[in-house]
Amino acid sequence: MEKFTLINKDRSRIKVFEPFKDASKPLPSIDAMMISYGCVYRASNKPIMKGSRVETIQAARKEYEELLKEGWKKTSIFRSYF
Repeated sequence: MEKFTLINKDRSRIKVFEPFKDASKPLPSIDAMMISYGCVYRASNKPIMKGSRVETIQAARKEYEELLKEGWKKTSIFRSYF
């Protein structure tokens, strides 16, 4: 599973979906996703991340689909910052 970044229509907010790695377990398991969210003030600047949360894969997939329906787009413009 890979990392995905979505940006809203106004290009002012982003959400990053990435596999959650639990460091407390000896074998890394991917049964959850970490969703980080933040604001973009200018495209040339690093986005300011406001927070993150861990969701089940099903909940993260549902949120991802809802954001796409709202007009959010997949982007790689901020990939170098993460």
